[in-house]
Amino acid sequence: MVSLVASGVLSLIGIYWLPFHAPSTAACLFAMSIGCMANWFKNRSLHCTITGPLFLISGIAFLLSALRVIPRIDTLWVWPVLLIGIGIAFLLEWRNAR
Repeated sequence: MVSLVASGVLSLIGIYWLPFHAPSTAACLFAMSIGCMANWFKNRSLHCTITGPLFLISGIAFLLSALRVIPRIDTLWVWPVLLIGIGIAFLLEWRNAR
């Protein structure tokens, strides 16, 4: 629920500030990071300890790229890193849950 609200707020911001327009990768990653942080505060789930900061760092990288503060990001390395990090986080959670 928190991710949905965060996504809506970021989309509203995106109406006035182009880097956060509705289908923006940075906005989606920020919303997922906010959702993970809220889940971590509420449930203390291990995977959110890893994925929350991972989504946040990726969102910042995409935002800085959209603002042209850093050169255009090659997404061929960002998405595999995210998927591997998410996979490791869930495997650790699954292993420790037993």
